[in-house]
Amino acid sequence: MSTTVWITPANKSRLEALKRHPKESYNEVIGRLLDMAVDDEPLSEEAIRGIEEALEDIRAGRLYSEDEIRKEFGVEE
Repeated sequence: MSTTVWITPANKSRLEALKRHPKESYNEVIGRLLDMAVDDEPLSEEAIRGIEEALEDIRAGRLYSEDEIRKEFGVEE
């Protein structure tokens, strides 16, 4: 079964640029994009706790500037 879908010329160009090889179909490109859009592995409880802790640090102002980190680790630009 096939379906006709209208897309703008700009989006067609974008899809064209995403082809892995010239003969790859738009259907294959769209399928890859759909696969990338869905995350089958939800975040673990540990990851969620880490994110929550990081957000608390940000809200509390416990941050370091890039310059502070460079100084601490002796990294020069």
